[in-house]
Amino acid sequence: MKRFLIPLAIFVLLLGFLGLGLQLNPREVPSPLIDKPAPNFTLGVLGNETLRFSPPQMRGQVWLLNVWASWCVACREEHDLLMTISQQKLVPMIGLDYKDKVADAELWLKERGNPYVLSISDSQGQVGIDYGVYGVPETFVIDRNGVIRYKQIGPLTPQIFQDKILPLIRKLNA
Repeated sequence: MKRFLIPLAIFVLLLGFLGLGLQLNPREVPSPLIDKPAPNFTLGVLGNETLRFSPPQMRGQVWLLNVWASWCVACREEHDLLMTISQQKLVPMIGLDYKDKVADAELWLKERGNPYVLSISDSQGQVGIDYGVYGVPETFVIDRNGVIRYKQIGPLTPQIFQDKILPLIRKLNA
C-alpha cells in the first residue's frame, strides 16, 4: 500500500508545480539584477570612438539603458516610441548597440533617427552578458544611485511605457 503512495505523492507534487507554472507570464523573466547595482563598464561612443561612456556618469539621474541592434527586427517595432520618448525629454536614454558592426549601427541611427543621448558599442556582447541580456531589444530602468529597478524583455510598447516604466520613472524622480 505504501508503495503506491510515493508515486501518487510525486505525481500530485508535479501537478502542483505545473499548475503554478501555467499561471506565470512567459514574457516576464525575473532578472537577478533587479534592485542590484548596474554592472559597470566603459565603452566607446558610436560616432566618436574617442569618447567613452560608463554608467557612473549617469549618477544622480534616472535613466534608461536600451539594448538594440541594427539587425534586430523587433528593434524597428519600438523605434518610433523611443523617438517619441526622446522628443518629450521624459528620461535620458543610453543605447547599447549589441553584437553589431559599428558602421551598420551608425547607418541605422542616421536613417531612422537617433533617440539616444548617446549610444555605445558592445560589439563583443560582454556588457550584454553582464546585464543578463536574453536578446534584443531589452530596456533597463536605472535609478539615481545606479541600481537597476526594472527590466523589459522585448520591444517597448506605448502601453508598457505608460503602465510600467513611466510611473516608475516618476516615482524614482519624486
